[in-house]
Amino acid sequence: MSITELDRAGGGAVVSGGTGLAVHAEGLVKTFGEHRAVDGIDLDVRPGEIFGVLGPNGAGKTTTLRMLATLLKIDAGRAEIFGVDVVGNPHVIRQLVGVTGQYASVDEHLTARENLWLFGRLLGIASPRARRIATELLEQFGLEEAANKPIAQFSGGMRRRLDLAASLISRPPLIFLDEPTTGLDPRTRGQMWDTIRGLVADGCTVLLTTQYLDEADQLADRVAVIDLGRKVAEGTPDELKTAVGNSTLQLLLAEPGEVPAAAEVVRRVLGSDPVLSPERGRLNVALDQADLAADVLIALRTAGVSITSVSVAKPSLDEVFLALTGHGADGDDENSREENR
Repeated sequence: MSITELDRAGGGAVVSGGTGLAVHAEGLVKTFGEHRAVDGIDLDVRPGEIFGVLGPNGAGKTTTLRMLATLLKIDAGRAEIFGVDVVGNPHVIRQLVGVTGQYASVDEHLTARENLWLFGRLLGIASPRARRIATELLEQFGLEEAANKPIAQFSGGMRRRLDLAASLISRPPLIFLDEPTTGLDPRTRGQMWDTIRGLVADGCTVLLTTQYLDEADQLADRVAVIDLGRKVAEGTPDELKTAVGNSTLQLLLAEPGEVPAAAEVVRRVLGSDPVLSPERGRLNVALDQADLAADVLIALRTAGVSITSVSVAKPSLDEVFLALTGHGADGDDENSREENR
């Protein structure tokens, strides 16, 4: 795929021709000293979709995104954005992508309008046009009433919306969102989700990183699950759930010490191991058929294993992540350590 025109007058990049992938990455590697933060990750993102990169803190999500955005050197492997080589043409790549990081990059002492105007000027947009774009974005993100307030007076959700607006000043066809709803309350998270869906409806492609399983489930057309710098699974949320089982039997034991005995019962009845939850005494049992739950419960009772609560539900991405990695989608925060090396 090749770029046939960079529409500088329109403030964005127009891409045409080629194979049709927004992002194509093969064997991406990034090391920090002895630490291999990204270890051979492959990604293919199609135009017009929301692609989620799901993993705990320190899994390599942010590092992968920063390499694709030319903010970190790629140590091994290769990547293309709309067919343009990331390493060979970094200046072109920066015209094709908008990046919103985990922390707002706005100036606390300026107003929202002044921040957006300043970003536009830094991108080489003439002052009158930068003002028009700022006004349009403030209206699009519901910030027009706060346009002339200093950022210091903004809530966390307002700051995140303004930061996302700033990444759209140049009208890029691809948006990188690094944990876009971290620290937001549930209502504001929902508003951000609607905003992200709106970007795709307007023709953007979105690549987002998240550690929130419900966020990936709600937003992403496809998900790559990464852990310890490696991709361990990829597919639609439904495909990933189906790989775990058609249903999940969730058990909370009266005595956490009986988990080994309960696991042995499950192995004997179903021929497979349960997934142990981080919560003490809880097991998740993948079922090909929901009615197999009765067989497991009868066997547990026969074995003298006491159960406090039981439920049968469709698998969630939480069960998927536990099954794939052996732990939940949380962990030590290594992102700041990776980025500052």
